[in-house]
Amino acid sequence: MKTHTEYLYFETKKKRDYMNITNQVEEAVRNSGVQEGLCLVNPMHITASVYINDDEDGLIQDFDGFLEKIAPYDLKGYRHHRTGEDNGDAHVKRQLFGREVVVAITKGRLDLGTWERIFYAEFDGQRRKRVIVKIIGE
Repeated sequence: MKTHTEYLYFETKKKRDYMNITNQVEEAVRNSGVQEGLCLVNPMHITASVYINDDEDGLIQDFDGFLEKIAPYDLKGYRHHRTGEDNGDAHVKRQLFGREVVVAITKGRLDLGTWERIFYAEFDGQRRKRVIVKIIGE
């Protein structure tokens, strides 16, 4: 069994951002040489998420609006801020959107549905963050 690891780095200009990273993950799969296996994509930060959905601007705006209603940016409303941090909302947003995705690799390619794309969601940006792409298979 082969294993392959690559790291992607992101530094968003905005506090919250949603980036289609499908092409970067596909490149890592090609680099791995794995034809049949699995690809894990995980942001290695507790204020970011990786998820799969459609790359449609209105939908992304709907996600952001939903998250902001459920866990609004509020400098006074989170107990986490007692630690000196100001990103309590980002932690809650990450829990709602999840930690990582795992995608099958078939015939050397990500086996995604017709409209499925892999996204990096940043909830506390404007600093450099890392995403691991871990590929295993034959």
